[in-house]
Amino acid sequence: MSDPSRDADAAARFPEGFRWGTATAAHQIEGGNWNNDWWRWEHTPGSGVAEPSGDACDSWNRWDVDADLVASLGFHDYRFSIEWSRIEPEPGEHSRVALDHYVRVCEGLRQRGVEPVVTFHHFTTPRWLADRGGWAAPETADHFADFCSHAATALGPVISRACTLNEPNIVSFYGHLAGVFPPGRKEPKSFPAVNEVFVDAHRKGVEAIRAAAPGVPVGLTLAMSEWVAVDGGEARLDRDRHHMEDTYLDATGGDDFIGVQTYSRVRIGPKGPVGPEPGVPTLPMGYELWPQSLEATIRRAWERTGGAVPVLVTENGIGTDDDDQRIEYVQRALEGVLRCLADGIDVRGYTYWSLLDNFEWAFGYRPRFGLVSVDRETFERTAKPSAAWLGGIARTNALPGHD
Repeated sequence: MSDPSRDADAAARFPEGFRWGTATAAHQIEGGNWNNDWWRWEHTPGSGVAEPSGDACDSWNRWDVDADLVASLGFHDYRFSIEWSRIEPEPGEHSRVALDHYVRVCEGLRQRGVEPVVTFHHFTTPRWLADRGGWAAPETADHFADFCSHAATALGPVISRACTLNEPNIVSFYGHLAGVFPPGRKEPKSFPAVNEVFVDAHRKGVEAIRAAAPGVPVGLTLAMSEWVAVDGGEARLDRDRHHMEDTYLDATGGDDFIGVQTYSRVRIGPKGPVGPEPGVPTLPMGYELWPQSLEATIRRAWERTGGAVPVLVTENGIGTDDDDQRIEYVQRALEGVLRCLADGIDVRGYTYWSLLDNFEWAFGYRPRFGLVSVDRETFERTAKPSAAWLGGIARTNALPGHD
């Protein structure tokens, strides 16, 4: 007869080798990234951006402080992005100084026992490339592949995993359909075409990184939601989800992982999104407090790819001023990860977004996703209780009370 307490303990533990991490992005934390399309967008009248990024968290200079935090909290991985507009400020003109900086960051993380997970494109595009048509121009895929080749040649010896593109579906949707990301277009016909350019860029980026950095696992990270049909919205749901997610999931064949990035769900009626369900709490970003969405998206990614591509949760988190709410959200999300694992889904890690309270794109600095707060004047970092809580899970590889 089995011991119920031992069964519960096994059910609450994660597999040996499960990766725990936290994440940031260059434009959101470095500061002074003036040479990309987002900086220009922040300073464009009428763009709707709450405030400019400015000095952000000054992480270009304080990266070692951030690395110390990641290591001290007990995380295995630190996912961060490299800023294309710093590395290639003009077409074909590469900055050795910028590449050396990112090499030092990777080396510094490794010296602290943390694995560097590098994202090659996280929302921002050099101004020179945006002026040539950006992601609406098919040749951008080749420019991206060239950038990946150059950067991976320098970083290959010191990175542990590579993500080609961060949430290209978000860049495509909000930049070319909703008009709230650069380039600020509202062109329904261009949205699928931009997705095709991103898919091409991902495939060429994978090839370029593998050629320059053999043995480094490479994959795509995708924004995913739990999709719920409301009042006969099934057909609209299938169509919208195809353009937002399936186009990309179908392009991950042969990749080393698919990065699932989830925060909430989306409810779709016959005419499109219908907004939050009455009675369900909402967050500063405007969407529902719905931690169970992570389990749904892991299952969806696994199903759509036929179980051929391992899953990594490369972003999951909550923007809130209530740190107890953050802990509850992540606890419930991780319970869903454990259910996926129990059903044989190959989930290999969980990365919380974000390490720091940082620049949250059009929302400015109001939403606070960080495990660590950042003083906007002094840049002093202060770990929140949730940081120690999640770091403890990383150390024990189990949910609290079950180690």
